[in-house]
Amino acid sequence: MLLVAVWGVATPSSEDGSRLWLRMEANGTAATVTGVKCTAMTELQTYWQGGPVVLKCQRSMPTDAYTIKSMGEKTVITAASDAGLLYGAFHLLRLQQTGQATTGLDIREQPAYDLRILNHWDNPNGTIERGFAGRSIFLNPDPERMKQYARANASIGINGTVLNNVNAKPEALATENLEKVKVIADQLRPYGIRVYLSINFASPIKVGGLKTADPLDAGVISWWKDKVNEIYKMIPDFGGFLVKANSEGEPGPQDFGRTHADGANMLGKVLKPHKGIVMWRAFVYKPQSRDRANQACEEFVPLDGQFADNVIIQIKNGPVDFQPREPYNPLFTSLQKTPMMVEFQITQEYLGAANHLVYLAPMWKEFFGWVKPASLKAMAGVANIGDDTNWCGHRYAQSNWYAFGRLAWNPALTSEQIAEEWLSQTFENEELRMKNEEFSLLSVMLRSREACVSYMMPLGIHHIFAGNHHYGPEPWYAPRGLRADWTPPYYHRADSIGLGFDRTLTGSANVKQYPEELCRLYNDINTCPENLLAWFHHVPWDHRMKSGRTFWDELCHKYDEGVREARHFLAVWDAMQPYVDSQRFDEVQRKLRIQARDAEWWRDACLLYFQTFSQRPIPQDVEHPVHNLDEMMQFVIPISMYENPACGYTK
Repeated sequence: MLLVAVWGVATPSSEDGSRLWLRMEANGTAATVTGVKCTAMTELQTYWQGGPVVLKCQRSMPTDAYTIKSMGEKTVITAASDAGLLYGAFHLLRLQQTGQATTGLDIREQPAYDLRILNHWDNPNGTIERGFAGRSIFLNPDPERMKQYARANASIGINGTVLNNVNAKPEALATENLEKVKVIADQLRPYGIRVYLSINFASPIKVGGLKTADPLDAGVISWWKDKVNEIYKMIPDFGGFLVKANSEGEPGPQDFGRTHADGANMLGKVLKPHKGIVMWRAFVYKPQSRDRANQACEEFVPLDGQFADNVIIQIKNGPVDFQPREPYNPLFTSLQKTPMMVEFQITQEYLGAANHLVYLAPMWKEFFGWVKPASLKAMAGVANIGDDTNWCGHRYAQSNWYAFGRLAWNPALTSEQIAEEWLSQTFENEELRMKNEEFSLLSVMLRSREACVSYMMPLGIHHIFAGNHHYGPEPWYAPRGLRADWTPPYYHRADSIGLGFDRTLTGSANVKQYPEELCRLYNDINTCPENLLAWFHHVPWDHRMKSGRTFWDELCHKYDEGVREARHFLAVWDAMQPYVDSQRFDEVQRKLRIQARDAEWWRDACLLYFQTFSQRPIPQDVEHPVHNLDEMMQFVIPISMYENPACGYTK
């Protein structure tokens, strides 16, 4: 009887993912919308199915804020600008799309940050660094594709986009490229999105033909003034520059004996007459440092208060590099007089690329549990967008783009609220969205990040990925001649005694960069949170954990838990086949099978490798490895950092 009832459900028609979460059907006849003529009016006329809507402008309202009020049979949306009206329109359409009440409304919304921006790591040749969804959508911008990109961003409140890689090529500022940027800016402007560019600090040399890029040199300053004037003549609402300087070989002011403040302030000064900003990245580290995690504070705290008011320091959420779990970057609580913004990574460079289902809102909410949202000026996210039909390479990766936008607008939203919104707009059947049920897609999304941490790097282990492309485990990776902080042994430091990086006061003293209360917490191995234990401590193999197990046994159990979770996610999806169109079902099932196999690969590679140091048996109450260490150590996926692997370990 149950089988008949389940398989009797009508299967939805095929869905290629191109519409993202905006699956509204256009009206046969235009809805009644009056007032301000703008993009919001067009969206509502096309998709709104309720009563009359009035769009009103009230200049005294805060930037991008809006109200939605039911007044008799009419719904009135009021905002200070066309962009605010558009955000209000999409809010109303979201209520309609998720089946919520669209009458009796009295809504007031204001974004937490004026700047909510995507960072695209797109290159001039169309490749995307850490891109897992095809090639750049900006290489030959298709007007319809640009419109859908703009609509998707506006629907979740994103209002800025950096078009090119932070490892910027100097030609980004060449006139020929700026003409292309103007075309894109014109396409995005109706949806309230301003464009920005990453710049190469040595552009005066490489583009302008000067002999120096010294930020205090009069000729260099003049060149930048002229270049900025050229940009604003083409694009009057250009947003400004994103700068990666003196990091990973990129040029910067330190090459000329100057400071980060000298370089950032020079650019800020030439942009200020145009109301442009500088986003100066704090992702810096040198091979000579005792601890890579210390360097942002070491370089930027001495400059606190020296940056211009239109310069924002853009700081990655963690102190190393977008790991599945990191503590927050202590620079966020060390800078007291400098505007800051957080940089999250939406693309899954370290979380299984576009093959693993990992919902990232819980990670970002974890960050906001440490860092007060009000202490920041803006929020940036490294985009996971390419020219794949489904935009993100994995259907569920779309949820991370969505979650970033929603949290940039309102960091108080919960991971569950955002996941429910996305599921409601993405899937038609209620069976797919059962709340508080272990066997549901909501549960899978909410558990996926922790599962990924468990099968990749539990208990504070970090950065033990394969070299270059970062897909899969290679805790042994240490080619001769490669700088140490680009190799996993630098981070895990496994030996016969234990595992982990000693960042205590008697180690690298990284704990000292945190507020006193956290310093004490992290410094003591008995009070340090166990999910960060190997981040801050070189943990003895026989250290007793809260579970009563030794550290080694706990590590084995965590890896086992992660593998079981990955298999569970596949089982949940398999059970959803009656409710999902065949195209979506097959695509996601294929990805989840890869994820389940990759989880085994991670477990086996890490446990067998670390066992060579611990010399302890794997507990009998966990599943034992099914692969051989010597074969895994010889296995290499022949891909670059610009593509998604077809699969993981195949031997």
